[in-house]
Parts: sequence; C-alpha cells; structure tokens
Amino acid sequence: MPRLHVPEEVAAVLGCSAWWVKDRARRRLIPFTRVGRAYRFSDEHLAEIIRMHEERPAVKPQRLGVAAAPTRKPPARQRSEAAVPTVRLQARPPRRMAKSQYGTAA
Repeated sequence: MPRLHVPEEVAAVLGCSAWWVKDRARRRLIPFTRVGRAYRFSDEHLAEIIRMHEERPAVKPQRLGVAAAPTRKPPARQRSEAAVPTVRLQARPPRRMAKSQYGTAA
C-alpha cells in the first residue's frame, strides 16, 4: 500500500506553504487523493507536481570556449514634447462636503 503524505510534508519537500498545497489541490491544479475531507498525496503525486512546475532553459547551452556576444537593446524612441498634450487634472470635492437635499451632514 502506498504511503500518503499530508500537505505539510509536501510543502516541506517543495519549499512552500501548506496553504499553497491545499489551495492548489482545492482548485484542482495539482494531483491529490481525497481521504474523507483531507488532501493526501502519494509519492507519484509529488513527482508529478514537481514535473508540472519544472522550468527548462529556453536556449541551448553554449559550448565551452565560445563567448557569446552580449545582446543590446535597441535605443528607445524619444517622444517629442509637442506630440503629447498635457491636461491638468482637478480633484472632485468629497461627497461628504456636498449638501444633501435633506439638510443632514451625512
């Protein structure tokens, strides 16, 4: 029979909070087993959770000995001052300052 882990144990392995584990299980974003009203996780569930959140490098690693040229950002476009109209903002008076039709302060 497989051993089932409680959310606190899974959180300790993943380095996150037990709340995160329970929340993800509640929203059915991670695999789990429900025993009564409690969330339980098998070793296979834990391995699948780790695989689900695994990030792979986006680019292939460079070969040793070949230096990569640094990437440069293109220069930012400068906005001309005449093209951007400026409008002065004015705050509205608070509602509590407005007079009510009944003459009360509220």
